[in-house]
Amino acid sequence: MNIEEFRWYCLGKKGVTEELPFGPDTLVFKVMGKMFALVALERHPFQANLKCDPEKALELREVHEGVIIPGYHMSKVHWNTLYLERLPPNLVQQLIDHSYALVVAKLSKKLQAQLQDS
Repeated sequence: MNIEEFRWYCLGKKGVTEELPFGPDTLVFKVMGKMFALVALERHPFQANLKCDPEKALELREVHEGVIIPGYHMSKVHWNTLYLERLPPNLVQQLIDHSYALVVAKLSKKLQAQLQDS
């Protein structure tokens, strides 16, 4: 999956915005103001950080050794870094969905209702 495909997939999810809060080199995707994905724009090969359930994160790192690694500059427990072009696009989409769902589940009931209504 290339960077544009990743971007459009994230933006296609309900309530998602994109920002550059850490400077021009890191694109951040948020749902209702909470981060669920980050992309390093100047790194090659392209990399993205996605939130992940801790047990699933460890499993993914074992199965995809060297391609899915502990989150770069993030909590190593809750975030993974993916080398996007080295993974099947459907797996990347599943992991984006997982990250998004984890963040939505932690939103307040009020924010979840707003997301549902948007």
